[in-house]
Formats: sequence, structure tokens, C-alpha cells
Amino acid sequence: MKILAFFWNRVTAAISTVLLVLVLIALFSGYRLATGGQTDNAARLENKRDYLAHIAGREVSGKAAPNIVFILYDDMGYGDIGAGAEGSAMIATPNIDQLAAGGVVLTDFHSPSPVCTPSRAGYLTGRLAPRAGLPNVVFPSKGARNRIVGSLIAGDANVRLPSEEITLADLLRSAGYATGMVGKWHLGDESPSLPNDMGFDTYYGALYSNDMQPFALYANREIAVEAPADQRFLTQRYTEAATAFIEQHAGDPFFLYFAHNFPHDPLHVREERSGTSRAGLYGDVLEEIDDGVGAIVAALQRTGNLDNTLIIITSDNGPWYLGDAGNQRGRKGNTFEGGMRVPFIAHWPDAIAPGRIEQAMAMGIDLLPTVLELLQLPPPEDRQLDGRSILSLLTRGGPSPHDYLYYYDGETLFAVRDQRFKYRAPAGVFYGTDQTPVAYAAPQKEWLFDLAGDPRESYDTSDRNPEALKRLRAAFEAKAREMTENKRGWK
Repeated sequence: MKILAFFWNRVTAAISTVLLVLVLIALFSGYRLATGGQTDNAARLENKRDYLAHIAGREVSGKAAPNIVFILYDDMGYGDIGAGAEGSAMIATPNIDQLAAGGVVLTDFHSPSPVCTPSRAGYLTGRLAPRAGLPNVVFPSKGARNRIVGSLIAGDANVRLPSEEITLADLLRSAGYATGMVGKWHLGDESPSLPNDMGFDTYYGALYSNDMQPFALYANREIAVEAPADQRFLTQRYTEAATAFIEQHAGDPFFLYFAHNFPHDPLHVREERSGTSRAGLYGDVLEEIDDGVGAIVAALQRTGNLDNTLIIITSDNGPWYLGDAGNQRGRKGNTFEGGMRVPFIAHWPDAIAPGRIEQAMAMGIDLLPTVLELLQLPPPEDRQLDGRSILSLLTRGGPSPHDYLYYYDGETLFAVRDQRFKYRAPAGVFYGTDQTPVAYAAPQKEWLFDLAGDPRESYDTSDRNPEALKRLRAAFEAKAREMTENKRGWK
């Protein structure tokens, strides 16, 4: 009887603990549901307004101020396109390949994060995701279920891009550009953090990933296509919106941010595109995406803008369930190279000589500082930018502007690298078999990879390169301290 009583007490204690946890989750989720759990910094908002007013009205014309078309794909892998560093033999992307041949390819370019929301925040703000205040994937705010799921995943983190952040669109609109966005926003689906709040004159697209519900398409702040939008026509609709924006602003300096939902899962194509690729439906989707690139280039040619338009094509992170990460370890969701090293193509006939391949390392946070240098604009004085301008790398070649790149997942720093070596701090590496429903993080010691000979991050060489280990460990620890002391990078 004593044994039974002992076990009964243990069981009831466990049940009580579980119930308490569930109650706390419910209370926390209710708070998030009611308040959103997020406020904006009034002083930083005032600084943002002052900065944008300061750069407003500057002259923008000629080669010093090209049109900018930034095309960002969702989960496109390093080896998925013909022009990628690995070069897909299964998927035909002639339009993207032609832009690469006429411009520059960066073979060592990285997304700011291994998942979509924080990566997009990094691209648009020039700041690492913890700096930009959006380190985790956000979920639709409509419906208690979505809010609860988002609360459980993001914890007490923000659910939208803080409105005090300065985006590329904010900056370019103040500098006199017409600014338009087409495609996936996924930086919050409520004001004051919608595309039209954050610098875009016009917007057409989806507010989050195509596997999230309700999936509707918006024209500015109003629903244009009711949920569930038929995703077979998503690429067609996006391409039409992008080309219309280019034609409408043919005589103005313009910035187009075309952020596709594909090839993120679920995959869809029009019937006439189905079955045309050797790589199955995934390849069909990418080949239809490539058709869209061809249409955008044709619109630029028709309007006489191709030569003085900087076109950038890249991805928000590595591939998910399908797709080719190239000769690299890992995929979307982790900080091995396969999760964050992505294709990068820049095409600008007036300033970039054709047929170049550059191996200097760079990251998506470099885009905003590059535009600042391009337009000869001062950076904001009240915040730290983590990116560095890669303008000279794109136009002339040369070394990376970075001593180190930092690999964050969420608010956690996992790795740091220089041009040759990559240091991974002690951390769990996920392991699971096909028959186990849940993988687990198997603890590992610190590792040092020599990427010059081991791009797949297969071998720990810390014992062979003690000086590199010491130097990169010190850089890792210094960055972790800096982020702890001033996470948002306010000055």
C-alpha cells in the first residue's frame, strides 16, 4: 500500500504541475491576445521621423541613384538555380542565369537568419534580427488559435516589426523614390507595422507565409483576393503587379521589393506549367518564378530602365523539405551553411561589369548600408547598423567589408566565421531517425570548421588550428556580451 501511495502521490503531483503549466500558458496567451504584448518607443520614433526628414529632398538622378529591384525568394536553396554556385542540372532558370551572366554572383552570401521573419527584418533594416526586435517567426493575429501558437513559439518577443525601425523603403521614399512591394511581408499583420506603415507607397501581396491561414491577398490595406487565395495563380498575380509598378513609375526613380512566397511549401503552379521540370513540382515552381523574372526584365527594357536598374536576387534562407542546399551541411532552420548561405545575383549594366564571380563573404544586413553609400546618405545616428556596404564588392570586387559574420537563430548566437574558418559554440545538434516523431538536440563541444577545404562542415579542426580557435571564440564571446549589454543597438 505504501508503494501504491508513493506512486499515486507522484502521479498527482505530475498532473498538478501539468495543469499549472497549462493555466499559466492560457493566462499568458490571453494577455498576448488582448494586448499584443508590444509597444513602440516614442523617443526612437521621433528620432526616426527626424532622420527621414533630414534626408528628404536630396537630389536623386543618374547613375548615382539607380532604380532598385530587390527580388527575395522564400526557401530557395544555394544550388536551386542554374546560376547558383552549384548550378542546378534539374531546373531551368534561363532568365535568372542571364542576369547572372550579365552581372556579378556572390558565392559566399548569407541570409541574416535561417528562418523567414527575422531574415526579412535583417534585409530591410541592415540590423541583425535581435537588433531589429523581431528574432522569431510571427504568426497571423486573426483568431485565438493563431495568437496562442505564436505566443508559445515566440514567448514574450515582439509579434511585429517595431515601428521605430527604419526600413529600406523608409529611406528610399524619403530620398525621393517611388516605393512598392509585391509579395510576402511576414513582419506583422497589424498597424503600425504593415508595409504601407513602413515606407511602401503601394503594396500587393500576402501578409505571411503561404502555409498560414487565412491566406488572402491584399492591395495596400484592403483584401483584394479573399482567403483561401488560389495559389496556382500566385506567381502570375505577383508578376503582373510587379510589372505594373515598373511601368507606372517608368519616369521616376523607383524601388520595388518583390518578396515571393515560393518555393516555400505548399507548392502550386498554373496547369500549363505543371510537369515541365525534371525536378518535379518544386522545379515547376522555380521555372515559373523564372518566367516572372523574364517578365520583369522585359518591363524594364520596354520602359528604358534596364541599364540603370540594380536588380538583386537572393533568398531568405536555405531550402526546407525540398530544394538543393548545394555542397553544404544543413537546411532551413539551422546555422550550418546550408541554412544561411544562399544564392546572390546583382545586375546593373551601368555600373557592374558582366560575368564576374566574387568569393568575399557578405550578408543580407549589408543591403541597407550599401544603399546608403550608393545614394551618399548618412546613416541614422541613434542606432547601430550591423551591416556593411558591399557597393565596391559589387562594382569592382575585392575583399569582404566584414572581419566576421555572426549566425543567429532567434536571439541566440550559435556561430561566427571569418573568410576561412567558422567557429560553432557548444550547442545541441539535432538528431533523429525517420521512425522517431521528434528529434532531439544532442550536445556537442565547440567546433572549428576550415571552410576553405571543408565547405560541408564535416570535420572539427580545432586541435589543428588553435590560434584560429582562440581568435574566433573571442569574437563570439565579445559579440554575445555586446548583445547582452545593448541588444537593440541604441546609441
